[in-house]
Amino acid sequence: MQDPLSQTFSALADPTRRAMLARLSLGEANVSDLAEPFLDEMSLPAITKHLQVLEKAGLITKTRKAQWRSCKINGQGLKDAAGWMEQYRGFWEESFDRLEAYLKTVTAKNPPEGDENA
Repeated sequence: MQDPLSQTFSALADPTRRAMLARLSLGEANVSDLAEPFLDEMSLPAITKHLQVLEKAGLITKTRKAQWRSCKINGQGLKDAAGWMEQYRGFWEESFDRLEAYLKTVTAKNPPEGDENA
């Protein structure tokens, strides 16, 4: 069994599931509405599997009222993934700062051709 964070990233690895989440970020939708953009490319059972992966990862919740099957986004799963990535923000910011400083020194030593200010 995978840990919740691994399930989240595994679910987010697929572009179809990311597109479904993007649609759900606009508000609740039924399964038919979520399936519609993909019906030319895949079967309804395949779409259902994608929704099951999202639900198992805790990224969506599904409800059923009579024949109506509704899905909505569950922000907590995305919040957990964002929190995990946040711990690496400092590393990337420092890396970009070092790259910027390096590029400034290289540019100062070797101005672009045709630069009249150099």
